[in-house]
Amino acid sequence: MKKNDLVIAIDGHSSSGKSTFAKEIARELGYTYIDSGAMYRAVTYWCLKTGIIEGTQIHLKDLSELLQHLHLEFKYDPDSQKFETIVNGRNVDHEIRTLEVSEQVSQVSKIQEVREKMVELQRKLGEKKRIVMDGRDIGTVVFPQAELKIFLTANEDVRASRRHKELEHKGMSTDLSQVEKNIQMRDQMDQNRELSPLQKAPDALILDNSHMTMEDQMVWFRKIIKNLNT
Repeated sequence: MKKNDLVIAIDGHSSSGKSTFAKEIARELGYTYIDSGAMYRAVTYWCLKTGIIEGTQIHLKDLSELLQHLHLEFKYDPDSQKFETIVNGRNVDHEIRTLEVSEQVSQVSKIQEVREKMVELQRKLGEKKRIVMDGRDIGTVVFPQAELKIFLTANEDVRASRRHKELEHKGMSTDLSQVEKNIQMRDQMDQNRELSPLQKAPDALILDNSHMTMEDQMVWFRKIIKNLNT
């Protein structure tokens, strides 16, 4: 097996740094990075934008129609050196990261029709391999046969601090205690939902990055990939 044959699945808790880690791996290997969480966030954002979500109510008939016409793709912008989430031709990276979307995404992502549609799209994106995909059920549901599975985790307070700093950096004023509550809510819903709950795949490698820099994580990854290819 060579590194250009791999599907790399990265699962883990909310705000554990999955996306940042996955992007770094993708850049290093020359792979395509797929943010599965952004896909669910994009659906959630579009539901909020079109009135499909009203308070705690989700209009399932309208959601079903939306899914039929929703076009999702990821593009790498060489100028910003970032992967962009494109929905129906529009860059929605900023909009899908708001706390409003974060508070609704677990509700949307547990809907069977949504998950089936997203898994279908994700598997299609992985047909030619050479991808790094992060999420909560990538190694267990989407790509159970992935050549490399990593389960990323970190202490709850560390994750809340990271998320708070991310929102502040994007100009979104938030209270740390509110972010902490959102992290706790997301963990509870992700781990206990009936459909595709957050679980570690039996053959996944666990990485607790609570006190690791990104370079520390990449040093760990290089050792793993080296052993995989020998």
